[in-house]
Amino acid sequence: MEEGRMLSAMLYGVEDIRILETDIPRIGSGEVLIKNKISSTCGTDVKNFKRGYPLLKPPHPYGHEFSGIISAVGKGVKGFREGDRVAVHNSAPCNCCSFCKKGLHSMCSDITFNRGSYAEYVRVPETIVRQNMFLLDDSVSDKTASLLEPFACAVYGIESSPIRLGDIVVVNGAGPIGLMFARLAVRKGAKVIVTDLLQNRLDLAEKLGVHQTLNLTGIDDTAKAVRSLTEDSLGADIVIEATGLIDVWNTSVQMVRKGGFVLLFGGTKSGSVLEVDATLLHYSQITIKGVFHTTPRHVMTAMELLKMGIISGEDFIQNEYALPDLEKAIREHASGAVIKNAIVYGE
Repeated sequence: MEEGRMLSAMLYGVEDIRILETDIPRIGSGEVLIKNKISSTCGTDVKNFKRGYPLLKPPHPYGHEFSGIISAVGKGVKGFREGDRVAVHNSAPCNCCSFCKKGLHSMCSDITFNRGSYAEYVRVPETIVRQNMFLLDDSVSDKTASLLEPFACAVYGIESSPIRLGDIVVVNGAGPIGLMFARLAVRKGAKVIVTDLLQNRLDLAEKLGVHQTLNLTGIDDTAKAVRSLTEDSLGADIVIEATGLIDVWNTSVQMVRKGGFVLLFGGTKSGSVLEVDATLLHYSQITIKGVFHTTPRHVMTAMELLKMGIISGEDFIQNEYALPDLEKAIREHASGAVIKNAIVYGE
């Protein structure tokens, strides 16, 4: 087992990232120690940095997307050994609580979250090792493997949406998750329209195969603009919200046709309130569904889709930084100049 010191990031408060020298984690039975190769930046990391996170009290370990090489294996671990390349999700359900027994694994009352991926080494808890850690072959790069966690969330969201062949699907927000939603919807045979305020994001959406993009810059009535792109301006069959902005949650509901489906995925600021016209909801028979996080089945599915090359780290990750430059990477992500950045670790 590795012993000694390492660099790791801690978030001490709003816009207060500190790179510290800490002990390399010691692992217990059923756990593994990963020598990090890639940590990718995430919209949730940006929100944590900019405004804090209601479920976490600083200071706390920072980051949750990564891939690497197993440095040490705890007693009782099966199927993995030192030197294996792996993709690792950041959570796993308990499979014992009432929600898990009902199949609602993303609602688990005792879910294990593993934070602290901006570090040279990462300890992976036993529940994640058993459920949501995967061996990598040469078909999946370290960059692509680091996308497992957000991609699994998009897979869960797409499978929660009743998309049929030929449906018009609108994705509001062309950040990493929105682009993943769009790519999956295209592969499901939908006609996909993506909206955003940043043209570089919309350009990538077009590269990923969407049928139409709409830059909302300067458009006052975004719902009307989107509906105008649908047959007789009736609205989309499916609308997916992927920005985490409550105003977009509200306008997404106005973009769907009668009998349509709205998926609200982007996490909003604490205290946000969704306002829905009850007459519209009732007489138009609109279905509105919120979706949070993902499940082991969808993590497994996401891993298979990464092996199939459905998305690539080369498309989603633009720039590379060393760990001491993490704040620069996060701020660049926050600016919208890139889709994601990567923290890269030496040998």
